[in-house]
Amino acid sequence: MSGARKRAAADAALAELRSGQRLGLGTGSTAAAFLEALAEALASGRLEDLAGVPTSRATEVRARELGIPLIDLPADGVDVAVDGMDEVDGALNAVKGLGGALLREKVVAEAATRFVLIGDDGKTVGRLGERAPLPVEVLAFGVARTEARLRALGLTPTLRGGATEPFLSDNGNPILDAVLPEDADLPALAAALDAIPGVMAHGLFLGMADVAYLASDGDVVRREADA
Repeated sequence: MSGARKRAAADAALAELRSGQRLGLGTGSTAAAFLEALAEALASGRLEDLAGVPTSRATEVRARELGIPLIDLPADGVDVAVDGMDEVDGALNAVKGLGGALLREKVVAEAATRFVLIGDDGKTVGRLGERAPLPVEVLAFGVARTEARLRALGLTPTLRGGATEPFLSDNGNPILDAVLPEDADLPALAAALDAIPGVMAHGLFLGMADVAYLASDGDVVRREADA
């Protein structure tokens, strides 16, 4: 996805915001473009009195560099969360987590009154898992057992980074990237993953997004979840 497309989607998503709101700030290169757009809107006075909840250390660092006020996640959540995605289908179900922040991203997205996806229209797929693996953040303790549980569900997991130097999330957890079978019942799979004690979070964001801004060359399409 080009930088111009990322920025176009980010700029368009500013229409979802109002002064005085609390925001969830996503992670990844597209979310980083949104941080830049947000900082410019604050600097110009277009938006005022906003505070953001970062979903990763990288987002926190960049937001502070840009002068975006930050807060901890309030007990009553946030007004709007804006984040990128790795895949999105026609109903705005998404796969997220290739950037490694899926647990915090899901916590913040669930806490948002409105969840907004931004990205390239090339992220649109006919079925989730068509192009991207499903990230699953797991507890390091008993990871072999958790991996076996994933295989029993028909997934093909691979430890991100490998056994010698595994990737660790900001929470200190490894991530298993799993190939989704073509015939997967995604709601049932999500429920089964949620029921495994060693699974901290998975990248299936089903029925969570309210709207998506999808950029192509020279255009941004706004799609509602119920459209």
